Amino acid sequence: MPHDTADAVSDIETVSVFAPAKINLALHVTGRRDNDYHTLETIAVFASAGDRVTAALAMRDRYEITGPNNRGLPAKDDNLELRARDLLRAEFGPTDCPPVAIRLEKHLPVAAGVGGGSADAAATLLALCRLWKLPLDKRSPELIRMALSLGADIPMCLASTTLLASGIGEGLTRIEDWPDLPLVLVNTGEKVPTAAVFADLEHRDNPPLGALPASPNLDAVVDYLQTTRNDLQPPAMALAPSIADALAELDHQRPLFMRMTGSGATCFGIFASQRDAEKAAAAIRIRQPDWYVQAAITLRGRSVTQ
Repeated sequence: MPHDTADAVSDIETVSVFAPAKINLALHVTGRRDNDYHTLETIAVFASAGDRVTAALAMRDRYEITGPNNRGLPAKDDNLELRARDLLRAEFGPTDCPPVAIRLEKHLPVAAGVGGGSADAAATLLALCRLWKLPLDKRSPELIRMALSLGADIPMCLASTTLLASGIGEGLTRIEDWPDLPLVLVNTGEKVPTAAVFADLEHRDNPPLGALPASPNLDAVVDYLQTTRNDLQPPAMALAPSIADALAELDHQRPLFMRMTGSGATCFGIFASQRDAEKAAAAIRIRQPDWYVQAAITLRGRSVTQ
């Protein structure tokens, strides 16, 4: 799937936006607010693997899901893409937001800790803002506010660039100078409910991240990540034992670093080169043909939703 900045195609009647996977390189749970939202610090990167949202003007509202991982997703009612559409329409009115056909091409696994639903919602917001010619873009405070009302991860996915996030996900600081990270993403297909993972956390007031490396090349980033954690990994592994299988398969390929991302169950390995990542992904696919296995590279500052 193409993923450079020219990939967002727009004309008068159609807009297509790539929705990249979000990978939490580190995720520290640092507290819990009175509203039961957990506070965290996380380093989030966005990968060249992802979904795609296409929006087109239509005679009436329509929505469809295609792609290899389209099963198990709600086509209506409790659906983030339709909630994003309705949120914009409530803000700007039906005259500025006429009927639209939305198509989600789903490649990322579902309930997998890669922010797929949040990325799809963010891509829908961007596609509709462009299609309807609304005075918003991904840096607009109003659109960021609307994104946060849909979900804590959606402002991150709206930015789609390397970030340090804090709070419940609303405090975002861009990391401009990190290197490209060759990745392999592995998911066994076992779904992990995020709420259950948080409920099983042993500690909710863990230490925050340390200072980022001053001169971040690949080796420095890997060394730094060795000092960090994903506080959600132990409870997720207790709920989904196949996470250990995914990590074992990655370990066979000798990555520079590996970990579970988000609340699971997708795991990632960082490799020395894109060639090494592609070779590792091919080897894992041979051993585990029914799993989701994808070589990718982080997008750094090259947002595909520009």
